[in-house]
Amino acid sequence: MDDTPRAVAQACLDGAEAGTLHFPEILDRLGRAGFESYAVDFRRASATYYHADGESLVLPQPPQEGPIAAAFDTTALRAAIGEAQRQAPGYSYRGFCARARAAGCVGYIVSLAGRRAVYLGRTAETHVEHFPPMAAVAAP
Repeated sequence: MDDTPRAVAQACLDGAEAGTLHFPEILDRLGRAGFESYAVDFRRASATYYHADGESLVLPQPPQEGPIAAAFDTTALRAAIGEAQRQAPGYSYRGFCARARAAGCVGYIVSLAGRRAVYLGRTAETHVEHFPPMAAVAAP
């Protein structure tokens, strides 16, 4: 595998979309490649990866169908997050994105160092989801 930062970020995005990489594996790979965070923008269908050296890169995501709900529904968003965390039967990243959009989420930011994801609504509402330290996240 090409281990340039761009190739690692693209492989992580592709792996999420294909269901071959899950969140802990993605965090591990991005961290080893020197990324400190990434942001997914559902409105632009893009993911931006931020490298610790100050560089960033933007990758397109497949567009999702349907509008983003006007109201930010944290209960519905937390249910979608819970399915992802449990890898519930039938879970897919694409399905997660559809459920997040239906819950009024316009995108999210993941901080590897901060061990959290911040989900954003249309009027700057937020939901913060903490995750365990990297070693615990990366464990099988």
